[in-house]
Amino acid sequence: MSVITSDSAAPGPAEALAGAGGQALARVAGEPVTDLPEDLYIPPDALEVFLETFEGPLDLLLYLIRRQNLDVRDIPIAEITRQYMRYVELMHELRLELAAEYLVMAAMLAEIKSRMLLPRPPASEEEEADPRAELVRRLQEYERYKQAAEDLDQLPRLARDVFPVRVAAEGCQPRQREPEVSMQELLLAFAEVLRRSSHYEHHQVQKEALSVRERMTEVLGRLDTEHYCCFTQLFPRREGRMGLVVSFLAVLELVKEALIELTQNEPYAPIYVRAR
Repeated sequence: MSVITSDSAAPGPAEALAGAGGQALARVAGEPVTDLPEDLYIPPDALEVFLETFEGPLDLLLYLIRRQNLDVRDIPIAEITRQYMRYVELMHELRLELAAEYLVMAAMLAEIKSRMLLPRPPASEEEEADPRAELVRRLQEYERYKQAAEDLDQLPRLARDVFPVRVAAEGCQPRQREPEVSMQELLLAFAEVLRRSSHYEHHQVQKEALSVRERMTEVLGRLDTEHYCCFTQLFPRREGRMGLVVSFLAVLELVKEALIELTQNEPYAPIYVRAR
């Protein structure tokens, strides 16, 4: 929304143009025009001066708050409403088309002002929120979006800040230069490739077919009822960790079923096994 005004005390456009002297006032059909026609009439209201431009009621409120260095979170509603209504009255005086959203904001300010002036019951003082809270939230959100738009507008823009230049060079063939790479750079690049390849290694785990029942039969076949066998001799190392676990489970199952006997002379002494 634009605020415009005309100064009736200032000379009219015809007098101002007439004081231009011998300079060309305009061009008609390519020919300069230095003198005004005698029957030309320019009304005084044709001279308009644009004062401020606002994009809406929130923009106007933000302008009023910034002009007085006020805190958005603590708005003096009475003073801001008074200044806002002066702006609305000025628009009426200049016979401008007043947008409905400006009137809605004026009604909202009047409502907030009345709610702040009316006494509230003591019981509801803590429960009722600040009447300005919603207006403050809208102003802060609008300020963020406006600042973001201004930041984007400051970025270089093609055909405004940066202009592409094209030069036609006839008979010129572009020559591609080979990059100059040293042996040290190649070695460093290859070392980086090796380092990254280590993250893609796959380790496949295959299930070994080891049966506890079969191992129980093997253990019983190695024992008899007359001679003792050392407990550690029942665990073949060639089968790895899985074979040791299966052999230990087989010994436990045999002890559970009372098929073998474990003997130890003293604590931490060697353990001996024989069949029962």
